[in-house]
Order: sequence, then structure tokens, then C-alpha cells
Amino acid sequence: MRDTAHGPVAPLLPGAAALAIATVYLIALLAVETQSLIIGLLMLAIVTVLGVSRTGLWASVSRSFSEREDALGLLSIVAAFAVVAFFHDHHFVLLLVVTILLYTIAALGLTIQFGYAGVMNFAGASFFGIGAYTAAVLNTQTAVPHLLVLPIGGLVAALIGSLLLLPVLRTRGHYAAVVTIAFALLFKTFLEVNDGLGGPQGLQVPGMNILGWSLNDNMTFGGFELSFYANYFAVSMVMSIGTFVLLRRLDRSWIGLNFDALRLDETAAGCFGIDIARWKIIAFTFGNFLIGAAGALFGMVGGFVAPNNYTFADSLILVSILLLGGIGNAWGVAVATIIVVVVPEKLQTIQEYRFLLYASLVIIVLLFRPEGLLPRPVRRYFAGWRP
Repeated sequence: MRDTAHGPVAPLLPGAAALAIATVYLIALLAVETQSLIIGLLMLAIVTVLGVSRTGLWASVSRSFSEREDALGLLSIVAAFAVVAFFHDHHFVLLLVVTILLYTIAALGLTIQFGYAGVMNFAGASFFGIGAYTAAVLNTQTAVPHLLVLPIGGLVAALIGSLLLLPVLRTRGHYAAVVTIAFALLFKTFLEVNDGLGGPQGLQVPGMNILGWSLNDNMTFGGFELSFYANYFAVSMVMSIGTFVLLRRLDRSWIGLNFDALRLDETAAGCFGIDIARWKIIAFTFGNFLIGAAGALFGMVGGFVAPNNYTFADSLILVSILLLGGIGNAWGVAVATIIVVVVPEKLQTIQEYRFLLYASLVIIVLLFRPEGLLPRPVRRYFAGWRP
């Protein structure tokens, strides 16, 4: 491996091998239906992760993803398409894949707020729901092109989120968290009592249509039938790639540096001339935009929105994704989202106890690996740069 002025660049092999093994494992987990086999696969994963962590290989994998993320990013896209190709006609599995991608985007929006700028937001599901309800209203009552509905959903979420800017700017830490918690509770109540938005019963959301092409129609190539969720997978993948690239650029820019200074010590950052209010507003607003855009597409994928889908408990699920994956690490967020979305769906016997599972995961991570599965690496400003 070539050297730089600051040391050798991490090899690609550890990350590529981990990605290949994870892809095969995910396909196997999604394919099996017997509960005993599912539990066996989950136990195998836990034992493997613990073993890899003790041998030090986990650090090599983490470093590989940090320093060779261009190549591994391309391999991750190939892996995602491989999963879709394997389950090309399985509606439920492809719906899970799309859900993973959209939840990842929403969690990355929270990453900007929590992981980069240190701005608390425990109402992520509410902004996700704002995007979904925006899609429901626009798709049923207007002729706005559905592709434009996605950024509009993000803009509406960011605009409504601006109502919280004053209390968020005037509070810190757990006090700011309480403000967003109150908003999450009020948002659900508002939806339930608002008959114009369907009340407790919710609203139907027409599927996405792009230039006359309905994404809710299956595609057939000769004798090969492709589930219509593959259409939504393509759109979700494009959004995910764009979000990942954007966060990477943001993290390595002077904007990311200001966010870090704000998160680490507001007082010191203010003393060095950083506008605290300005960067809090940017982080909070931009994060909510990403969450709302993901929610708009999720509403069209599910075809239905209701208040019970966007509760405070759902917001805690998004926060648990950040804690499990590693706050500030986009790769960790993606891994944690797969775990949080897939495991409860496959373990049907614990469906009613899924929140207990999330709480247990968070407690275990905080006790044994407080930095998350993939901790945030040291900032790299230039290609090949090492501290």
C-alpha cells in the first residue's frame, strides 16, 4: 500500500471483506423464515462481532471504511443492488430495504444535528411525519410533480422546525431536548384532532409517478418480474448516495469544523468569534430538511400516513440508531439502521417487545462500547491526509 507524508494508507481488503460477509449474512437473514434459524444467525453475528473486536480486526475494518470510503462506497452500492437482485420479486423484503435506506437518510439528518453540531433533537419522527403528510396533501390535492414533492417535504419540515429555533437557541443540553420532546407530543396530538389531515384515521398517499411512469407498477422483462418496490429502491438509493456525499463534504469543510467547535464547547467557540446562533440554526434546519425529504418518499412508499406512525417512541428509535452506530459516523448509522429495522421484523415472536429490544441495545452499547459500533474517525481534510 502506498505511503503518504503522514503514514501508510489503510488497505482496502478488511473493509471489502467485511462488506462481502455482511452482504451474504444479510441475504441469509432475510431469506430464512424459521424462528430458530433466525435466532441462530443473530447469535452467530453477536459472537462474531465480539470475537473480531477482541482480536483488533474491528479497528482495521473501521479504519478501512474511514480512509478508503470512495472504493467501499461503490462496493456498498453494488452490494445493495445484489440484495435487490436476489429478492427481485419479494415485496416485503424489498420494502425492508427501502425502509432501511430512508431511515438511514433520516438518521443522517439527525447526525448533522447530534453528531456534528451537538444540537439535541428528540422529535425526528415528527419531522419525518411532516414530510409524509406533505406528500399526502400535495399528491391528492395538487398537480405538483412528485419529484418536487420530495424537496418540498423537506422544506416544510425545515420551516415548521424553525418554530423551535428560539427555544432551542435559548437552551442547552437536556433542556433543549425537552423542547423537542414537547414538540413531538404536541405534533401527534395536532394530527389526531385535525380532521383536515384525516384525524386519527390518517390519509391515503398516492404512489409516486414520474413523467407518466407509475412506480407502483411491477416491471416485467421477458419472464423476469421485478417488484414495484425496486422502483422505489432506485429513487431511495439516489437520495442516499447524495446524502452520504453531502455529509462527507460537510464534515471535511470549514462548516464541519465550525460544527465541531460548537459541539465541543460553545463558550470557547463564541470566544473565537464563531456565531453560535447561526450554526445552530443551519444544523437544525438542514437536518430537518433531510428528515422531511426522506419522510415524503416514505409516505409514498407506504401509501398511508397516520398519527400513530410518528410518535415520540419512533423518534427514540432514530436516536437509538445514532447511539448504536456511532454518533457522527455515517457508516455506523447505515449499519445500525439495518440492525434496528431488520431484526424486529424477522423476530416475529418479539414484535410487541421491540421497544424493549431497542432499549436493551442502547444500554448494552453505552455499557460496553459507548462510542458505538463504528466510532467517528478523526477528521480528514484532504485525500490521504493522516493526523
